[in-house]
Amino acid sequence: MIFSPKKDVFFDLLFTISENVKEAAQYFVEYKIRNVSDLKEFARVMKEYERKGDSYIHELVVELNKTFITPIEREDIHQLAMKMDDVLDGLEQCSARFEMFSFTEIDDHMVQFFNNIYQSTIEIVNALKLLSQKKLLDMRTHAIKIKDYETKCDEILRASIKNLFVEQKDPIKIIQYKELYEMLEEIADSCEDVANTIETIIMRNA
Repeated sequence: MIFSPKKDVFFDLLFTISENVKEAAQYFVEYKIRNVSDLKEFARVMKEYERKGDSYIHELVVELNKTFITPIEREDIHQLAMKMDDVLDGLEQCSARFEMFSFTEIDDHMVQFFNNIYQSTIEIVNALKLLSQKKLLDMRTHAIKIKDYETKCDEILRASIKNLFVEQKDPIKIIQYKELYEMLEEIADSCEDVANTIETIIMRNA
């Protein structure tokens, strides 16, 4: 690998993006929705995380455009940033949907989704920390863990929808729950996309 003097800029920015995603996921998991009025604040704060993430992506793209030699393939740097941004966008969109539905009935399946997604973002941060230390092969362990969490979310989705049609009689609630379950599973898929990009970087550079 060729490590240029600009390596700290790119790796630091990628790590900063990952930290912002993890902090957003932590807020998403820990925020207590007790009533409809809580939802507005929930969606507002998640939007702030999303805006902050967009500003980091913009900063990274500016650096890419003005740098001739990058520490790893510029396409990989850009792809990794965008895949992490997809996770953040998914969390923000999900919070907006909670508000739009005035949805306060968080069930056990949603809590399981939340926790697995949050654990995935922790693994993303751990992997990006290793990238900045040039310990590429060690990143694979974290990529594998992210994929394991995504597999769990697949199982939660199947169980949650099966249970939904048995327990829920209100057709509006069925539509709302199903859409939110599927949005949460898509966030887990986005985490897996980050893991796949990490594995591509390992393969090309280790």
